[in-house]
Amino acid sequence: MAILELKVPSPGESITEVTISTWLKKTGDVVEKDEAVAEIESDKATLTLNAEEAGKIEVLVGDGTVVKVGDVVCRIDTSVKPEPKAKAEVKTEAKVEAKATASVENKAPAKVESTSYANGHPSVAAKKLMDENGVPAGKIQGSGKDGRITKSDVVNALANGFDAGEAAYAWGGNRNSKRDKMTPLRKKLAQRLVAVKQETAMLTTFNEVDMSGIMNLRNKYKDAFKEKYGVGLGFMSFFTKAVCEALHKFPAVNAMIDGEEVVYHEYCDIGIAVSAPKGLVVPVIRNAETMSLADIENEIKRLATRARDNKITVEDMTGGTFTITNGGVFGSLMSTPIINPPQSAILGMHNIVERPIAVNGQVVIRPMMYVALSYDHRIIDGRESVSFLVAVKNMLENPTKLIFGGKDPEEIVVGL
Repeated sequence: MAILELKVPSPGESITEVTISTWLKKTGDVVEKDEAVAEIESDKATLTLNAEEAGKIEVLVGDGTVVKVGDVVCRIDTSVKPEPKAKAEVKTEAKVEAKATASVENKAPAKVESTSYANGHPSVAAKKLMDENGVPAGKIQGSGKDGRITKSDVVNALANGFDAGEAAYAWGGNRNSKRDKMTPLRKKLAQRLVAVKQETAMLTTFNEVDMSGIMNLRNKYKDAFKEKYGVGLGFMSFFTKAVCEALHKFPAVNAMIDGEEVVYHEYCDIGIAVSAPKGLVVPVIRNAETMSLADIENEIKRLATRARDNKITVEDMTGGTFTITNGGVFGSLMSTPIINPPQSAILGMHNIVERPIAVNGQVVIRPMMYVALSYDHRIIDGRESVSFLVAVKNMLENPTKLIFGGKDPEEIVVGL
């Protein structure tokens, strides 16, 4: 018998312990090499623990256990090999055919049951959504691998509707309460947010943007853009480009304090705040100043998908110089976003609302968005912060400026 010990990998530098969030396999299961056996959660990211060799596993710790990096959490008996896929598929087809025959003979549909541990168990993202909406697991049929309940299964179930009486936490007039242990990511987020408020001189300045120019541009070219690049043309790419141009004009907004020195970055690594199942994460778009709108949209899609599937890594979230957060997708009209340390500023986008405004002495209805810039007053002066936000506003209201360094094409022609 050859026993392989499976140890907890390091999710990243400075991380010494993690939580075994969910075991995807149970003791006695036979797994393939590199197959995911557990989901591990740290204070920065969620990752999967994969089998280093094929064999029969023995789980040594339970769900929710906090373990040290390097601890042995599972053993694999490599002398037990999984059945060849072709053979297994033949057996499965034979079982299905036999049950189908029995179904015809008995004139009643037969249901092929999965014996996998995953059957009926939700993924991490699905479980969070179920807990938030009080959806009982027994009411959802899993469509994932081995019958696992996926996030899309929960979304579809919610769309079809649940009776309030069936919900796990529906209002029922009782006095019950529920306690959940804070996840490592949530605890780390809480610590960082409190530290920002205590250790920085944070202020927020506001402005508003007439979004009609960008909206007209999107409506005109969105179909051709998606056909050519395979991704939708969203607002975030315009904001990212506008921010990069404004950061070039006001480098202090793209800087950070390191001890008694100010570090000025000559590149734009833009963090995009994403609401993931485990909490807020901020993956980073590297060298966004060199990217086209299509490049930015594709990178946002890639990073957001990884975040929502709990596959985001520490490397994906490290090294940002400036952050953009969009509370408008949740309906926020105005907010004061908190700086993402060690950065010195963050831009908050909000909901687009049609409002009457004065244009050339006339009252007109325009799609307006409030924008907010929170900044560290220790390094960024009021003049710089306000001027930065005005520059962003001007480029968003005149999208052609985005490809001319924030200038009108006419200014380029006359050499201004």
